[in-house]
Order: sequence, then C-alpha cells, then structure tokens
Amino acid sequence: MQLLLQTLCILLTLEKTLCFLKAKPRNPEANMNVSEMISYWGYPSEEYEVVTEDGYILSINRIPNGKNDFSNSVPKPVVYLQHGFILTSGIWVANLPNNSLGFLLADAGYDVWMGNSRGNVYARKHVYMDPNSKEFWAFSFDQMIKYDLPATIDFILQKTGQKQLYYVGHSQGTIIAFGAFSSNPQLAQKIKIYFALAPVCTARYITSALRLFAFIPPPVFKLLFGEKDFLSPSQANYIGQFICQNEPLGTICNNILSLFFGYNPKNLNESRMDVYLGQCPAGTSTQSMLHNCQLINKGTFQAYDWGSPLLNMQHYNQTTPPFYKVENMKVPTVMWSGGRDTLSDPKDVANLEPNISKLVYHKRIPDYNHIDFVIGLDAFYQVFSEILSFINKDQSH
Repeated sequence: MQLLLQTLCILLTLEKTLCFLKAKPRNPEANMNVSEMISYWGYPSEEYEVVTEDGYILSINRIPNGKNDFSNSVPKPVVYLQHGFILTSGIWVANLPNNSLGFLLADAGYDVWMGNSRGNVYARKHVYMDPNSKEFWAFSFDQMIKYDLPATIDFILQKTGQKQLYYVGHSQGTIIAFGAFSSNPQLAQKIKIYFALAPVCTARYITSALRLFAFIPPPVFKLLFGEKDFLSPSQANYIGQFICQNEPLGTICNNILSLFFGYNPKNLNESRMDVYLGQCPAGTSTQSMLHNCQLINKGTFQAYDWGSPLLNMQHYNQTTPPFYKVENMKVPTVMWSGGRDTLSDPKDVANLEPNISKLVYHKRIPDYNHIDFVIGLDAFYQVFSEILSFINKDQSH
C-alpha cells in the first residue's frame, strides 16, 4: 500500500512541472467513446442498453459486420467479448484494426458484441437508484454473474435470432463466466465455446501491486476509499492528460501499468498509451475490489463474504459464502495463460485447470503478462488467430 501511495504522490507532485515538458502527439481515439472509436476506423457501429433483472442499465456495443461487408441479409454467427477488471468494451478495439480482436472478428464475418460490467463508465445508470448513492454501489462480481451476464446474453440472442454464441472473456470476464456457466446451466447451454484469456478464479499467488490492497482490513478499506466507486474514470483522465502525454514522463506510465498488470515492454505499443488510458481505469465498486481481495486472502472461489455469519445468513441462508463450483461447468473451454502474468498467476491457473471438465485446449505463453492478451503487439499471432481458427473450424462442422 505504501508503494502505491508513494507512486501517486510522485505523480501529483510532477503536475507542477508539466508545462515545461514536451507533449506527445495524441491519438484521435483517446477522447472518443467506444462507438466513436469503432466508427473512426470505418466500421458499422451500434449501441444498445440492457436492463438487468435488478435494474442496472448496461451499455453494449456491436460491430454487426466487417468494414467492407455489406451483406446484412444473412444472420452471422455471434461472438461476445467481455472485458476485464476496471476496463471497458473499448479495450477490444483500442489497437489498430489489424490487432484488435473486435475488428478482426468483424472482418472475419462474425457479428461482434462487446459488453460492459456494472460500475464502469458505460454502466452507471439504474432504473430507479441514484448512481451517487451507496445502494447503487453495493455489488461485486456476484451480481455480474447472477444478473449482468444472463441479461446481456439473452438480449443479444433475442436481437440476433441466434440460439447460441461464442464467448470471449479476459480477466474478470473469465471470473464472471466461470461463475455463471457453472451455476446457471440454462445460460451455459447458450454458449458454443468459451474462450478464456488470462483466466482467474482464485488469486492466492498474485504478485501484482493489487495484492497490497488485500492487506487492508475491509472496515479500514471502506474508510480509506469510501463505499461507492473505486478507481473512477476521472483518475484515468488526469493521468492520461497531465502525466502520460509528456515525453520525459511517459516511462512512468509504463511502469505504473507494469506495477499492476506485469512487465513486458517489448509487447506494448507505447504510442497508444493515451487510448488505453481512455479505457482503464474505468471504475468499479469498492465492494468489487474487496471481493477481489477476498480471492487473494482466502484462495477460494466464493461469493462475497459480508463479514459475519449473521450477515452471510441474511444473504445466503448459510453462515459462509457459497462456493462457485467450476467442475459443474459443461461448456467447451479454450484457454490461454501467461508465464509472467502477475494477476492470473501460473500456480492459480494450474489449480484451476483440473476443474474444467471440458477443456479443449490450453496454451501457456511464457513471456505474457495480464494485459498482453488484449493489447499485446503480438496478440494476433499468439491468441487472436487461434480464436479465429477455433470458431472457423466449429462453423465448418
């Protein structure tokens, strides 16, 4: 925790000197929303709102076809992309079209949908609750599992007339999938293949700086960070505009990114840093962060611990949080993990693997860190081309 606070203090102190530094050229997409990013590259863009059973309103993005494909009369196979922790749907289109999975899938002839989890900048509305209230922020990935994913997938299938779709999840997008597909058999039947990038269920062995938060007792954590949003988008805008856009300080941003997601500078397109920071951090709830700390401290894949047997009994009808049983998941699963992933540690992945009953393929990439799976310079060769190959092969059957 001290390391994190020291880093933030250094950044704040540096602000006063920035007027003397040479600014880097900005990418046009740095200040765009996801729909604008998609349209900027000449792709068709659609945006919808999904209302969950508990009233949250989630924005989802669609690329219905490729850049030069105008044959909309024939229904296309659907691929759904779910982002990771404190990210947005925009991370799937944050690189150039030849290395962004959203664009690559659309050009390959698929109907691409990209979701947003409650609490990020594109999912901060509710049917009746005020987003500034504590009640609005009383959620973790339990609610994403129970409400967000079923509502989003059902909306997409209803809209497209399809019965099944392909699911790609990164980081938290895999937590949600493992939880939902193992506990909701009806939802699992709607998934053709589940592609897991940097899979996470437990986080006992993580070495990321995020581990520092797990040392803080939950009551103290709430005093320090409040009980509403955590890592809000305004913090990303501040860092992106005032710090990372100045050449002498650009390396600091790379180091901060490395502190949380791992160190692999050779695979990072530094010229796109302002675009990445437009999508991260996109915010979540304090409760979500505490739930992630629970994954670290307990080393088990369980629902949120409310802090006492009495409160757990009120929420779950039992004194301890229920387990998510990955072994109950019956969805064909394809997985990629990284040897230098500080959030999805190889030891945690090794403990997860035997519980996946329908594991089709697992590729370990020795030098990959956590974020390489979505924005890495060689992500097309290491991951995306294989996803396309699996889907193409499945479609040919």
